[in-house]
Amino acid sequence: MSGSWIPADWPAPDNVVGGTTLRTGGVSCGEFASLNLADHVGDESAAVSENRHRFRSDFSLPCEPDWLNQVHGTDVARGNCAASPHEADGIVATEAGVVCAVLTADCLPVLLTTAEGTSVAAAHAGWRGLSAGILEATIAALEEAPERILVWLGPAISQPAFEVGDEVREQFTSRSEAAEACFSANDSGRWQADLYGLATLRLQACGVTRIFGGGLCTHAEEERFFSYRRDGRCGRMATFIYRKGGQSFLA
Repeated sequence: MSGSWIPADWPAPDNVVGGTTLRTGGVSCGEFASLNLADHVGDESAAVSENRHRFRSDFSLPCEPDWLNQVHGTDVARGNCAASPHEADGIVATEAGVVCAVLTADCLPVLLTTAEGTSVAAAHAGWRGLSAGILEATIAALEEAPERILVWLGPAISQPAFEVGDEVREQFTSRSEAAEACFSANDSGRWQADLYGLATLRLQACGVTRIFGGGLCTHAEEERFFSYRRDGRCGRMATFIYRKGGQSFLA
């Protein structure tokens, strides 16, 4: 498993496992090479099945992840190792061994855990979901005081690579003056948006202050990450989290 993923770098309890896969180590070809874990992007179904098998086996996952049908909304599912995918952009698990996961290729994947490691969650936060309130909905679903929640921001597109129009900027700045600092004007009369910064503002507004991660760029690191903005047709990485059995408490 060494070198095939990015472990979440945060002071989570010992019973919490989380991180993001890289695009390497699978069997998919062409634009999906090689560890594409998404079954909705046009890749061969047999390749996706094998990639998911390798993902579960190589990472010693306790069960198949609760894959989501992501729609850039604010619904949050309850993880239960269900065979049928949930239509949601967030997922929370309270039982040990339930794997929460989101698929991304530029959008921001967010992992959350309670300080005691009794509940974990994953959220898919593209700009639409972020603006609509997916992080707020996921925090609410954890049913924990915000100051007792830890958050890790996984690999996403960085501000220099993420150009948006006035309509996107307005979605955020109309609700928060602080969001203006997350948009820089470019030479095309448009804006470079900071997803990491916008997510941090939304988390802080909820009372969450223990925020880690950020600083990576899926668009810039072609050898490690899929990027929809860079390539168009491409695969997806998984950002996942689960809690092992037993308890391990964080002060």
